[in-house]
Amino acid sequence: MPTSKSKPAAPLTFDLPVSLIVKIEAIRSDHGLDSASEAVRMALEKFDLGGFTSDVEEHTQISVRIDAATRKGLKRVAKAKDVSVGAILRAALEAVPAKKKR
Repeated sequence: MPTSKSKPAAPLTFDLPVSLIVKIEAIRSDHGLDSASEAVRMALEKFDLGGFTSDVEEHTQISVRIDAATRKGLKRVAKAKDVSVGAILRAALEAVPAKKKR
């Protein structure tokens, strides 16, 4: 991936689940690497970017109306749980059981 004409390294910030942070540390240890950056660079060098396909479901933005008290409560819980309001809404929708057919 990097070439002799590569520009100097620049920071890239992204969100990872804790399980992948643990994996980065395992990669560092297993391969004798000094930093998370080295582990990520190694992973990218070995990864087939051309063959990559995402297993993340496509998202579409919608707008709904909810009362002010519910909105305030959602924001409060989201902040306390350190998640997005969207994550709470997705969990709430997924928790609604399918209605049994008669």
